[in-house]
Amino acid sequence: MTVAVIGGGGWGTALAILLSKNGHAVRLWVYEADLADRMRRDRVNETFLPGVPIPHGIPITSALAEAATGAETILLATPSHALRATATLLARSGDPALQAARVAVIATKGLERESHHRMSEVVDETLPSPLRKNPVVLAGPSHAEEVARGIPTAVVAACEDRARAGIVQEMFSNEAFRVYTNDDVIGVEIAVALKNVVAIAAGISDGLGFGDSTKGALLTRGLAEMARLGEALGARPETFAGLAGMGDLIATATSRHSRNRRLGEAIGRGATLEAAVASSPMVAEGVGTAKAAVELAVRCGVELPIAEQVCAILFDGKSAREAMRQLFTRDLKPEARSVSRR
Repeated sequence: MTVAVIGGGGWGTALAILLSKNGHAVRLWVYEADLADRMRRDRVNETFLPGVPIPHGIPITSALAEAATGAETILLATPSHALRATATLLARSGDPALQAARVAVIATKGLERESHHRMSEVVDETLPSPLRKNPVVLAGPSHAEEVARGIPTAVVAACEDRARAGIVQEMFSNEAFRVYTNDDVIGVEIAVALKNVVAIAAGISDGLGFGDSTKGALLTRGLAEMARLGEALGARPETFAGLAGMGDLIATATSRHSRNRRLGEAIGRGATLEAAVASSPMVAEGVGTAKAAVELAVRCGVELPIAEQVCAILFDGKSAREAMRQLFTRDLKPEARSVSRR
């Protein structure tokens, strides 16, 4: 398979390396021309994935049409805020750049800030057919730093078209990277978007000096929030107990690699949002997603108490300790909704 990886951050670079090792012909598109030049010269992405060699068989370019021309699969791995603009530019390149393309794979996690759209909805609004039809969402507990080094990882390929999901499953799977299929695209996308918000909350808890008990509570109640919003949008509840839900939440909220958890920890220790964001070249997707998720929840008529407090801390200057106090002093209620029995 010939694959164009669109996005030269850590995750795009890691997936390009994985696909190349699996025997596919891979081209990597990098937005920053100077970074692309350095990566071609040094065969490493020191900005986003330091210390991991990039195989010489992977061409690296900052020309979008050059990366896409002749590719059968388009893998989108840009930050969520850049996906619409990048996909629009890709669509404008037209034939012959997209003539061979048949499948779009989305490796971007998040919700679009203004529209509140999931990434597959953005693709549906921007890319031409057949790419816009049934894109495959690749998601789950996976860090670029680990995947690029062959650390055992399991993810899901989500698509309503099971045959397409199966194609992507075969493309990516190897002895260290296991891919399951899932046809609940809404559930997978909501899960992997909101887990970043909960990971910020977990990081804030760490920064405040709270313990494992606090984090366990935040993750469990955060998972309930993710499922609540997902179900309101038509997702299946069991998806949130799987790799894209519980699995990715645990990995993101506890890992030293997690940029969202690190950002939250810095804020819990007293840093401003601006300082925390500026401390890393990598995008913490949970920042933009927090606001989009809370606004989407209002539209759906559901409550997201943790996400709401994260928003108040990030954007309204609320004290992290006060936000935690308010979470723990909300009206007392049952853990789960009652189910009527006949």
